[in-house]
Amino acid sequence: MALDIESRARFNLKSATILLVETPGVNMDILSQILMGFGAKAMHRCDSAVDARTTIGRTEMDLMVISPFLADECGYELVQWIRREAPDPNKFAPIIMVSPHTEQSKVARARDCGAHFLVAKPLTPAVILERIIWVARSQRPFVSCDTYVGPERRFKFEGPPATGGRRRDDLPETVGEAVEPNMSQDQIDALMAPRKVAI
Repeated sequence: MALDIESRARFNLKSATILLVETPGVNMDILSQILMGFGAKAMHRCDSAVDARTTIGRTEMDLMVISPFLADECGYELVQWIRREAPDPNKFAPIIMVSPHTEQSKVARARDCGAHFLVAKPLTPAVILERIIWVARSQRPFVSCDTYVGPERRFKFEGPPATGGRRRDDLPETVGEAVEPNMSQDQIDALMAPRKVAI
């Protein structure tokens, strides 16, 4: 689903309530600035899972953007908690995870914990915007069973929005030795996208 210029021009998050769960400092600042650039005003910034749970318990969210790397708890576990135990309607809110680690096992973990999407860092406004619009338009039904609670993957296979891909001149961050190679954003999109299946 390619986004035309008119769709991008009309997109505005000024009425949305957004939860940002990210480590404090530069990462949180970049994420906040990107979303403010799309008109977001009501943003709740949390730097821990404990703070996020409290905020989720008292405020209805339209979108959540969560890092898997938090000081007090793994972000994947926070997403699982949201999907299973958060109050309605927050347990059904769109969740986008953002991570510098995009090896296949991490992408699969984001998908399996109930996130709608995982976006690779370094973040760019265009990629964030297109993923938010894609999640908003997909209207995927939710599944709840013993092993999984989250958006259905056996839906329509439309895939992620067509983009020009990541910037070729981005330098990798030094984050330690990887166990397996990071996936590209296109590979992440293919893994996270709903699949058409025959039952």
